[in-house]
Amino acid sequence: MKKAVNRITDHPILPIPDRKTVSFTWKGERYEAFDGEVISSALFAHDIKIFGHHFHDGSPQGIFCANGQCAQCNVIADGLPVKACMTPVRNGMVINPCEGLPDLPETEKLKSDFKEVPVLQCDVLVIGAGPSGISAAIELGKCGKDVIVIDDKTSPGGKLVLQTHTFFGSISDCYAGTRGIDIAVILSRELEKYPSVKLWLDSTAVAVFSDRRAGIVKEGSYVIVEPKILLNAAGAREKALAFPGCDLPGVYGAGAFQTLLNRDLVRTSKRLFIIGGGNVGIIAGYHALQAGIRVVGLVEALPKVGGYLVHANKLQRFGVPLFTSHSVVKCEGREYVESITIAEVDEKFRPKEGTLKRFDVDTVLVAVGLNSIDEMYRQAKAFGMKVYAAGDADEIAEASAAMFSGKIKGLEIAAELGEKVTIPEEWRDKNEILKSKPGKVTSQAFSRNGSKVFPVFHCLQEIPCNPCTEICPNGSITIRDGGLLGLPHFQGKCSGCMKCVAICPGLAITLVDERKSPEGRAVVTVPFELSASYVVEGTEADLVDIEGSFLVRAKIDRVSDRKFQDRTLLVSLEVPAEVAEKVSGIRIQQPDSPAAVEDTAEKGDTIVCRCERVGESTIRNEIRKGVRDLNALKATIRCSMGSCGGKTCTKLIERICRKEGINDSEITSFTDRPLEMEVTLETFAGPPAE
Repeated sequence: MKKAVNRITDHPILPIPDRKTVSFTWKGERYEAFDGEVISSALFAHDIKIFGHHFHDGSPQGIFCANGQCAQCNVIADGLPVKACMTPVRNGMVINPCEGLPDLPETEKLKSDFKEVPVLQCDVLVIGAGPSGISAAIELGKCGKDVIVIDDKTSPGGKLVLQTHTFFGSISDCYAGTRGIDIAVILSRELEKYPSVKLWLDSTAVAVFSDRRAGIVKEGSYVIVEPKILLNAAGAREKALAFPGCDLPGVYGAGAFQTLLNRDLVRTSKRLFIIGGGNVGIIAGYHALQAGIRVVGLVEALPKVGGYLVHANKLQRFGVPLFTSHSVVKCEGREYVESITIAEVDEKFRPKEGTLKRFDVDTVLVAVGLNSIDEMYRQAKAFGMKVYAAGDADEIAEASAAMFSGKIKGLEIAAELGEKVTIPEEWRDKNEILKSKPGKVTSQAFSRNGSKVFPVFHCLQEIPCNPCTEICPNGSITIRDGGLLGLPHFQGKCSGCMKCVAICPGLAITLVDERKSPEGRAVVTVPFELSASYVVEGTEADLVDIEGSFLVRAKIDRVSDRKFQDRTLLVSLEVPAEVAEKVSGIRIQQPDSPAAVEDTAEKGDTIVCRCERVGESTIRNEIRKGVRDLNALKATIRCSMGSCGGKTCTKLIERICRKEGINDSEITSFTDRPLEMEVTLETFAGPPAE
């Protein structure tokens, strides 16, 4: 039996669970897996990343969404086609690629007892057990409302369960300074206090019908739920990006990457590149570094990153180059992505001549924004249901804002159900603040207040965050302009406890201590959340400033890991006093030099509809013929006819229409119809007789 080669066996933040080992066969060979892990992760653990070839053109297929939204990862498991990213491995399972068409079973051998579909009633049906859905359900539970919360994952928390970093905001309001994985546990335990709230995991909402009922596949069985009110808290899905080579296996979303990495503890890559400078892409890069993956670079078409500057600075400090005002030109590879080519772009996002850069990579993450998952909401509205939306399903924002959004919507629903509740006005105010886009950037200002030991703040951008002010035992850190959006300022007394250094979500606070150092020297303590193998006491490290520029090489004197640090290492080094306040972090990798690029020609068509393998040129030709109804495109060239139901390609097609000079008012979009997800006929019929 072959042993897995890509398991993460040591992680600076995540515990490594003790899991039962089972076996499965892939293409006739026997492999090792963990009981209960999904097929795609088991295959990736063995460095198997091609799951089959498309029947239409023989193109290689691998994972794409890792969330059950598409069919890129389909395999044949024990004779049935399944999604590898959603199907657990069972001991002895026989798995094969989807090559050609599978043999159909003999129909006379198929028997089923057709059973009545159970119909359940409740006050509120909440779709999604992420931060907004759980927060809403908690408020409704406090009011004693009969609530059903459903989620298609095996544990609650939504994307929180993938987040190893600590969160922004305030400690008292939204668990700032606490890791996302831990916030998921806190919210789940709070939800358990309310017996009127039922949590259905491994359960998927597949449709909202005109009789104002919802169809749910609950642990493989079909049920109907008839709620008085529906709350859509399904979150968001990642935006797709069409470019030559975007359909190669190894090009996928940051969410899929984080699922494999942080949920399933599978090291997916050796050399990673990121497209998109928002928080999602930047944080995914940080998670990659935590897992020991080299991040070759990040490209952002705008002149500056859209995510929090402190997140971007973290990557720069570790040695990851950020290519702003650059865009992807193409990805290339035989069966799997092998390189990415980028170019500098002008103000109209056109590549500049002579600026091509190519990097050898084995994974490219597309992180160019999120779209609300709002299909159920739109259908419910059309059918006259009472429906609300919360969190990213309502408006894309940070998870801290999603919690407040859920709390507010929970009380609004309780009020509509007749409860006398009051929504605190400060909730709405804080929700608006937490949704704020990154604010203005200022130059760094140092304030030691005459002290020999003092914190230095390397956060220069106004963002909603203040845990350093709440954790300081002396109350010596304040927000300069008050509120939650200003920058921190040191005034008063510092005891050198380093609690502010450990709790900062941006790893943007260092401590300078001159009390015991010789004249002209100072000890700087920096936070560090990567592998401890990078910061061994007695070895030397390259120290850098905020943007990753080299300052000095220094010996690591001490590495502390006390309980209050919550898995953040504090690394102390003695440096020349003149650079002490500039030291912001430790560099762990040197930037790659790009390869020379001569061939600028794009080869082949850009695939837009991945399920049906429809290219951009085919879509453009139909638009130029006068087609304005996307349903007509579906009928003629089959785009959005595949398993994802247009979840990936619809926005891309609308964008092509705009590029062709078509106004949105002229476009008729695809018609929303149940079902939103594929459901086997066996599920509707009931459990099989045999």
